[in-house]
Amino acid sequence: MSAHAGAAGTPAELLRRRVAADPSRPLVTFYDDAAGERIELSARTFDNWVAKTANFLVDGLAAEPGTRVVLVLPPHWQTAVWLMACWSAGLVVVPLDPEAVRAGGAEPIGASEPYILAAAQEVLDDVMADDTLAGGAEEIVGLSLHALGGPLAECPPGVTDYAAEVRTYGDGFTPGPGVTPEAPAMSVTKTTFTAAELVAAARAAAEKWELDARDRLLVDMPFATLDGVLTGLLAPLASGASVIIQRNFDKATLDRRLNLEHVTVVAGLPGPNGGSGSPYRLP
Repeated sequence: MSAHAGAAGTPAELLRRRVAADPSRPLVTFYDDAAGERIELSARTFDNWVAKTANFLVDGLAAEPGTRVVLVLPPHWQTAVWLMACWSAGLVVVPLDPEAVRAGGAEPIGASEPYILAAAQEVLDDVMADDTLAGGAEEIVGLSLHALGGPLAECPPGVTDYAAEVRTYGDGFTPGPGVTPEAPAMSVTKTTFTAAELVAAARAAAEKWELDARDRLLVDMPFATLDGVLTGLLAPLASGASVIIQRNFDKATLDRRLNLEHVTVVAGLPGPNGGSGSPYRLP
């Protein structure tokens, strides 16, 4: 590994350092207000899910460094797990907004080689009917996003049920030699970022937003943009902060949630940021 790579690191290295430094403190908390769900994962538990998913991708789906993985997943703790699992295995993430896919407005993948496609249950029918998405996929994985890890309500032919498969894989993952900071890691809005560039962007964002290990960052943003990935996962990871990912936001719960979760920074919601959604610190 070059000196530059050692300095920059990879997203997977950020997670390893977090687990080593503070394994039991919450890393990701998830709310789904429509379902009334709250799930909290420590750094160690999150890392276990990442390892299982990375092993599933490599051993179960034969993914290799450089393989593209299209994610049609909403804001969710499992989306964060998939992002980190892909980066741990040296795969290239292509995140798409499920709402855009459902509306038929998602950007075409444009891949010349087959890719792995992972989609939430709620958009699986839309994905399967879209030849620009499913047509180029070598493997299609469905995620139920069930709070207790339940399987898909209906698993279409040719789809692998993530919940039914992932638990059989190991809790430890060792990346292969092709996983390097200089390798492509994410392609979003027609721009490709290396693993090192994602880490550098995460550290820059954490510094700009003045995040540290005392912060609890509440995020209401999709993971389909660089800002969403930085805010919802990488900047908190780089800074030592904890992140609270929320979905199907109920405005009536906001004040109580801010107090209950000891939130210090908010992103994706209107506020002193002029409605831009950029992170702002609570007084």
